[in-house]
Amino acid sequence: MKDEILRIGDYDLIDKNIHEPGRLVIMIYLNMLASADFNFLLYKTGMSKGNLSSHLTKLEQAGYIEVQKEFINKTPHTVLLITEEGKKAVVLYKKQLMDMLILID
Repeated sequence: MKDEILRIGDYDLIDKNIHEPGRLVIMIYLNMLASADFNFLLYKTGMSKGNLSSHLTKLEQAGYIEVQKEFINKTPHTVLLITEEGKKAVVLYKKQLMDMLILID
């Protein structure tokens, strides 16, 4: 499927883990930056802590991000990194979406 053109009837093949708007924004930032901390994503996405945390959990369960928790001066610090699988998923998602959008004219 990777090398085939996605047709409009194949919309159900688009990765739902990335297609949800909140997770898409997270994946775009992590794809551009390779990593970001929780507070950066909180600020950039405008999500609540709980909503962001929920989206991050789903992306982690999909294997698209890695969550690293550490302490800086006794303060918790969470860093999110995109995985190789996550990078591949973003590239495939973009290709599939472009295949469908090319039909708009």
